[in-house]
Amino acid sequence: MTDRSPQVVSLDTILPADMAKRAEQTGVSRAGMDTLSLFVLSTLAGAFISFGAIFATTVGAGAISIAQTGAADAQASLPYGVVRLLMAIVFSVGLLMVVIAGAELFTGNNMIVMAWANGKVRTSALLRNWTICYFGNCFGALGTAALMFLTTQYTFGGGAVGLAALSTAQAKASLGFVPALTLGIMCNALVCLAVWMCHAARTTVDRVVTIIPPIAAFVASGFEHSIANVYFIPVALFIKAGAPDSFWQAIGRRPADFPNLTWTDFIANLMPVTLGNIIGGSVMVAAVYWFVYLRKTA
Repeated sequence: MTDRSPQVVSLDTILPADMAKRAEQTGVSRAGMDTLSLFVLSTLAGAFISFGAIFATTVGAGAISIAQTGAADAQASLPYGVVRLLMAIVFSVGLLMVVIAGAELFTGNNMIVMAWANGKVRTSALLRNWTICYFGNCFGALGTAALMFLTTQYTFGGGAVGLAALSTAQAKASLGFVPALTLGIMCNALVCLAVWMCHAARTTVDRVVTIIPPIAAFVASGFEHSIANVYFIPVALFIKAGAPDSFWQAIGRRPADFPNLTWTDFIANLMPVTLGNIIGGSVMVAAVYWFVYLRKTA
């Protein structure tokens, strides 16, 4: 006789101890993925994060000065924090696509450390995953930056989008080693907290609500994300090198006004930010939750 008893669906909260087990299982699965699939999904993640960066740049373009209603010549400045908040919220679309559509993001995969620390993933598998993810992410972000330059979207808004991209990249490329490192640490602590909290989610809506606040917090605060920077700085470098004279005339600037926008300064930014991201995600989040919930005690 067939058992027709109703299936029990639980809506109880998933507690951190169970979240840790789910995070460990996810880490094992990610570390065991085949090379081609991992690279393709990593390329997608780089593009997805770039979409968030494009959205944020567009929303921030020209937002610092707006005309008042009924007074075409009068200008009112939006508060710095308001502009940053608007940019931060829309940037969250990048990680939302990574988590919901499915992709492999280097910074989020720092959470594999939970499975590695518990002996479920070998060191070689961990480093393999990080290496493939990092280069795949960079490939996707650089490719997106090149495509965006070819679209000439930077000329939109009378060049306001391009000016926003140049100003953002100039600020990032001007950071010293220690600020870039520590801003990277703070960034990925929040990114990995978003990934960690997603292990408590049961639905897509849960994931959306969980992801936006920590991602918005890191962007609004000006923290540094290595993969996002692989879009932000190169797209500005492409604009600086290839934008026509009409663009520079429209924004009233010259390429020389952005002296730190060089490929050398891009690499100089990427190195400490990447290291900081690893520390922030692996140590401040993954290692802490492993110690509390998965550590084997006598």
